Amino acid sequence: MRPESLEFLTKLLNTPTPSSDEARGQRVWLDYVKPFADTVETDTYGNALAILNPKGSPKIMVEGHADEIAFQIAYIDDNGFIYFSGVGGHDPSLASGQRVHIHGRHGEVLGVIGALAIHMQDRSKKQDTPELHDLFIDIGVSSRKEAEKKVAVGDLITYTVGFQQLNGDIYIARACDNRIGTFVAAEVMRLCAKSRGKIKAQVVAASAIGEENGLYGAEMLGYSVKPDAAIVIDVGQATDIPVTNKKRFGDTRLGLGPILSRGSVNHPVLVKRLEDIAVKNKIAFQRGIDPRRSGTDADAIFLQRGGIATAAIGVPNRYMHTPVEAVHLKDLENLAVWLTHFILDLKPNEAFKVKI
Repeated sequence: MRPESLEFLTKLLNTPTPSSDEARGQRVWLDYVKPFADTVETDTYGNALAILNPKGSPKIMVEGHADEIAFQIAYIDDNGFIYFSGVGGHDPSLASGQRVHIHGRHGEVLGVIGALAIHMQDRSKKQDTPELHDLFIDIGVSSRKEAEKKVAVGDLITYTVGFQQLNGDIYIARACDNRIGTFVAAEVMRLCAKSRGKIKAQVVAASAIGEENGLYGAEMLGYSVKPDAAIVIDVGQATDIPVTNKKRFGDTRLGLGPILSRGSVNHPVLVKRLEDIAVKNKIAFQRGIDPRRSGTDADAIFLQRGGIATAAIGVPNRYMHTPVEAVHLKDLENLAVWLTHFILDLKPNEAFKVKI
């Protein structure tokens, strides 16, 4: 990967961007994409946009969501231990023993999610998976008063783990879902800017807020941007690990290309156009299905304004919604190149409509 792009990806993934507090990550994204765009802007809730060739047509929005799953302080007991709720979907069994940062008004506060030592547990009884509200965070204080000098109810919490190389082009991070989507959108803008004289379309790169809690930012953007077509980039389930049921979840692997899905929200004309571009340019991709819904921002965007032609493309991701999500850098690079070829191939005022 281009060194400058890898540096951007590293900073983007290492910047805490929990749902409902995305501003820091959005600032990183805007600073990177601004030199490649004609204009950049944000809206009331912090969705971020970069626009290239604003008078072009059709208007194509390439979108990913910036927010990550997190926790939020719900209660502080008399001894200063902190209880919390989940922001987005969590597996509580993964939380015990993890280091976390509490993002307070006075800066980050280090904490640990407590766990009872193995030799203090009653091993004769079946150990039930704890609920999140049963877990607690220790920040090394001895009273509620002392804790409240550092943190407050409502403060957001993220795992401390950062972006690391696992091996070769496989990297791990806590927030690949889904700042790798906003990374690809920014890289599409960069690559399109290099060929701005050839582009007939208007290109809108978007970094949305609030997906993990309800696709909120995407719904706003679908309405306000009103694109002729939207390509939503999110993570997709990589099933190339021993414990996955491929009969149920399909066969998708790291490094073999992005996942182009058919069904439900995915517009058949747009999907076919993307597929043809990939084949023409010898870009590897994998096939997936969305039989009922995509589980991405595409589910909110395609419903706006009487229907927006939308396609959801997934970047294969192992261990989704854990602190060690794993992706392959080549999948990110190839997706950015693929979408750039698609945009360059568009004809002026090209429309996407199902023919009856």
